[in-house]
Amino acid sequence: MTIDTLYQARRMTADQAVALIPNGAKIATGLAVAFPPALGAALADRVRAGALRDATLYAMLAPAASAAALLSPDLSDRIRQVSLFHGGIERANDALLAGTARALTELLPVPFHQIPRALTEHIGVDTFITTVSPMDANGRFSLGTDADYALAVARSGARLIVEVNPAMPYVHGDCMIHVADVAALVEHHVPLCQIPSLPRNATDDAIGAIIAAMVEDGACLQMGIGAVPDAVCAALMGHRRLGIHTELLSPGLVSLIRAGVVDNSAKTLHPGQSIFTFAMGDQSLYDFIHDNPAVAAHPVDYVNAPHIIARNDRMISVNATLQIDLGGACNSEFMGGRQYSGTGGQLDFVRGAYASAGGRSIIACHSTAARGTISRIVPWLDGPVTTPRTDTHIIVTEFGSADMKGKSLTERARALITIAHPAFRDDLERAARERRVL
Repeated sequence: MTIDTLYQARRMTADQAVALIPNGAKIATGLAVAFPPALGAALADRVRAGALRDATLYAMLAPAASAAALLSPDLSDRIRQVSLFHGGIERANDALLAGTARALTELLPVPFHQIPRALTEHIGVDTFITTVSPMDANGRFSLGTDADYALAVARSGARLIVEVNPAMPYVHGDCMIHVADVAALVEHHVPLCQIPSLPRNATDDAIGAIIAAMVEDGACLQMGIGAVPDAVCAALMGHRRLGIHTELLSPGLVSLIRAGVVDNSAKTLHPGQSIFTFAMGDQSLYDFIHDNPAVAAHPVDYVNAPHIIARNDRMISVNATLQIDLGGACNSEFMGGRQYSGTGGQLDFVRGAYASAGGRSIIACHSTAARGTISRIVPWLDGPVTTPRTDTHIIVTEFGSADMKGKSLTERARALITIAHPAFRDDLERAARERRVL
């Protein structure tokens, strides 16, 4: 059977494709941009009609524009919803049920690099729906913006249902699936979800300048998402020979490649290529990574594995947090009494970057929240520990940096109080004395 014959044999409507999913299925979806809107809507219709029962849905950073139908609150009692990392739609749904005993979306706490194993080995996902690029001459679809856990689940023997979208970039790397492994394919041409960059302010730029001063020419970068990482990228425009090994490829990092700041010439792992596991941003980013051999997507159990990260000399990891306690532990996922995001890959890169020769792990945040009324440096965390105090390396606010390594709890508290907002330093010192660390 030829490749084209295989393609036509598996081609069907979205309704026909989701009809292949049995009751009790464990369904995973593509991450973020790869969430398939046509398949998601058809699956929501099937659940709403009572034709699919007792199923569980595993999703990560599902965008509201494409996932709203399937993650609708009115379906939460008919299909179990499990989040691997909350995005805006999960936060909005949780807010709808504030004050009730009911949890609309469950959270699975897991480091990003372990998600492929969690889905395939511990959970046993049997169905995977995702968006892919058009098929190439060899019968392969690129997973495009999302290699992450998608490749492992797609190759696990799970029922693979893909939404073929010409807007999905054809990305190089270890991110290909063959038409022979696909149970059904649906053609659907719609623009990809675009995630606009958050506006930067003077505080972001101050933090960006502090961090950029720690980065030497020839370093290898990992950046998280948000205004602070964007500010760091903007402050790095005078650097040279930088490299990229990151879980997220963002518009800020792409701007460094376009400017010639990143050329990957000094990388010790994958020299000459920017490595990522998922990409998210604007159309310019999607256009840049399409059929571009200078960038490559690899699975997250490779990209985010700390021992792989550490193979990049002078690895610089920059991530954000919500709270830091006086011992240096970070809560980067829980805010206002509710789950805000998830475990993600922060700890993966904290450990990997520190283990790198000449590497630095940097966690950054504004010194305050809620328009200056709340200190982000606190005596005790309000939520779970995302990065333990034993792993934290360098903390940065707009007031400076504090290196946690080699410091006692007393020394850590003093260093963190120094970079806290001045309005809260006296209170933090009193709290430190009550904790008997000062």
